[in-house]
Amino acid sequence: QSGSSFHVFDQGQFAKEVLPKYFKHNNMASFVRQLNMYGFRKVVHIEQGGLVKPEKDDTEFQHPYFIRGQEHLLENIKRKVTSVSSIKNEDIKVRQDNVTKLLTDIQMMKGKQESMDSKLIAMK
Repeated sequence: QSGSSFHVFDQGQFAKEVLPKYFKHNNMASFVRQLNMYGFRKVVHIEQGGLVKPEKDDTEFQHPYFIRGQEHLLENIKRKVTSVSSIKNEDIKVRQDNVTKLLTDIQMMKGKQESMDSKLIAMK
C-alpha cells in the first residue's frame, strides 16, 4: 500500500481484541466516531459506489497528516473544535453563498428532471 491510509480487515476481531487495549470500550461505531472527530475519513472506492456492501470486511481510513514515515505530521491531527466564537462572520457569509448556489443548482436539476420526465411520457 501507499502508506496514506490504514485498513481494518476484520471489524469483529478488531473491536473484540484491539479496541479494549486502547479504549474503555469495544465498540467499532464509537471508534469510527472518534476517527471522524479527528478528521479521519472512510475511503469509499468507486466500484463500491458507497451503496453496494463489499463482499470482504475491509474498512479503510485516511487522514491528510497520517502518512507512513512522516511521524512529524502526526501533531497536526487534532480534535475538531467548533465553538461559536471561532466561526467568523465572513465564514458564515461564504457558507450562506455556498448554500444559496447549491439550492439554485438543485432547482435547476429538478427543472431538467421534470422536463425529461415529461419528454419520456410523451415518447411512450
